[in-house]
Amino acid sequence: MFDTLSTKLDAALDRVKGRGRLDEKTVDATLKEIRLALLEADVNFKVVKGIVERLREELVGEEISKALNPSQQVIKAVDAELTRALGGDSAALDLKGPPPSVIVLAGLQGSGKTTAAGKLAKHLKSKGRNPMLVACDLQRPAAVQQLKINAQKVGAHVYAPVTEGDPVPVARDGISKARETGCDTVIVDTAGRLHVDEVLLEQAADIKRVVGEHGGVVRTMFVIDAMIGQEAVNVAKAFQDQVGFDGVILSKLDGDARGGAALSVREVTGTPIMFASVGESMEDFEAFHPDRMASRILGMGDMMSLIEKAEATYTEEESAKAEETLLSGQFTLEDFLEQLQMLKRMGPLQGLLGMMPGMSKQLKDVDIDDRQFASVEAIIRSMTPKERKDPKGVLNGRRRKRIAAGSGTTVTEVNRLIKQFEQIQKVMKSASKMAGQQGGKPKGAKGAKAQAAAVRQMQNQLGAGGGPGGPGGGGGGGLGGFSGLQPAPKKGKRR
Repeated sequence: MFDTLSTKLDAALDRVKGRGRLDEKTVDATLKEIRLALLEADVNFKVVKGIVERLREELVGEEISKALNPSQQVIKAVDAELTRALGGDSAALDLKGPPPSVIVLAGLQGSGKTTAAGKLAKHLKSKGRNPMLVACDLQRPAAVQQLKINAQKVGAHVYAPVTEGDPVPVARDGISKARETGCDTVIVDTAGRLHVDEVLLEQAADIKRVVGEHGGVVRTMFVIDAMIGQEAVNVAKAFQDQVGFDGVILSKLDGDARGGAALSVREVTGTPIMFASVGESMEDFEAFHPDRMASRILGMGDMMSLIEKAEATYTEEESAKAEETLLSGQFTLEDFLEQLQMLKRMGPLQGLLGMMPGMSKQLKDVDIDDRQFASVEAIIRSMTPKERKDPKGVLNGRRRKRIAAGSGTTVTEVNRLIKQFEQIQKVMKSASKMAGQQGGKPKGAKGAKAQAAAVRQMQNQLGAGGGPGGPGGGGGGGLGGFSGLQPAPKKGKRR
């Protein structure tokens, strides 16, 4: 989402790299480029003005910290301002109270409300709640059917008695239905707005009023398409003034538009961003953390979110098995296939790589297609167990031709995967020796240091082994440690 903004901010911050001090002229030139980058990203001009003024106040005349060089000083200040603009502290959705708690979703038509309803239901189910989706979008054709499909996908209850008419009675009856079925959370999908529509605003206010009559907690969430720009923010402000809402859900955060809405909505409406939709599947939905998003924008990655994704995806048994396998020194293609399957469960590869520090800059011109997983899997699945265990010793020319034919690939692709896998095996063996993995896990501080050193060596070797533009890239290397995966053609250059 923020690729363009990240690139422009990175170019602006290049001005101060290598300088011994921050003079006023350099600060002003840097802030001018930061201002232009934010405006071109469609950030509200008042928000931009506030960010730039506060940055100038902090950087001009400031004594450079002995622990930070000028570049780090500016990056630290920009990171703090972006975090502030995005909301500062993370805000959680509070649903404490007698059941059922009610969440009313509102937003522009086409903002992704109905999809967000399904994703929110899945998210709440993972937290132990039992949600019901209520279809109150009776304006858009097929909206009710779409909600039913989404409810089925995530295994949630749904109440959708009609496809047209007045949605207010549907909302009221939905509360009673939730009580009957034992649901503790009701998610109401309301009609979208093309603009500031007084009739629909009044309808939304009526829905909010009737669902509040049951005496439980009512939260209104405004869904904003992160790609739509300032119009979404203007409508959100109008809705906030006339109806009110408690939080924002950013949809389509995986798109490639400018994304200024995300940096504007918190300050313009005064309400926090609580969730973000980061992909197409129902699993691609996460709590919004302003500090982590600011780090992503500045290319510093988001390791905490990556770790949380892994913890939510892997069972304790899978994690233990993966750790044992990776550091045993006996890493086979069968093991690699299992790791690939678990990686796929964590979400789109482009998003995962973007969470790694420094990777967003390497990937800014690369479009990674997750469908490349399919060819790697097909190649490995076309092998016999013996071939997967020892590809180098077993695979002769005849076998490679058979594998290529069976997987719908070419012998060249099979050879490339085998070559890259051999490099990964060498790194794993090296890491195993450094970490002391010879029949048991290292203990104490010495073991922890050895493991840390092993990880650093793995990162260095994998990064040099074929990242985009890296020294190992000339041999058709994979993408920085993801063996066998090749960067897709740059956008705009496909044939």
